[in-house]
Amino acid sequence: MELNLQPQAAFCQVTGQPFAEGDRVASYLVRGAALEIMRYDVLEAATADFAPEGVVACRWVHAYKPRLPGENADRRLKLTAENLFLTLADPLTEPTEENTRLVRFLALMLERKKLLKARGRSADGTKDRYEHAKTKQNFELPAGELNPAFFMAVQAQLGLLVGSPPAIEAAPAAT
Repeated sequence: MELNLQPQAAFCQVTGQPFAEGDRVASYLVRGAALEIMRYDVLEAATADFAPEGVVACRWVHAYKPRLPGENADRRLKLTAENLFLTLADPLTEPTEENTRLVRFLALMLERKKLLKARGRSADGTKDRYEHAKTKQNFELPAGELNPAFFMAVQAQLGLLVGSPPAIEAAPAAT
């Protein structure tokens, strides 16, 4: 799964105020009416006034870091499953129910692709531990049951990002 998105904005989409390094910024991925995916960056303090046109697929809060001069902005535009996992699983990102579900699903995908290595459960048994193969960074994700309801919720959430598959019409019965 790859999506091309706008880079992180340098100013708040609600107030128009430029971000300063360290500002808490809420980033939203929103699917618009024409099925396009848009990224919106809003100061955390202004999120109550933010009303996107479309359906919010996911949201995360992070500290703003300005782009470095000469940084390859095109590389940051590609939102791969790995990049989305690293963004949402970052310990500085505040977990939400939707994000936690999506991170757990992405961990399953990335483990299958050998980009993450399962490292067992935490001592108290409440978290699954993973290691990112490239960076050797460790992540702890809330453990949970992978039941049909979990996968249906993930399917609905991913449908917002990449579009729902067209309904398959039943073939007429041969007579």
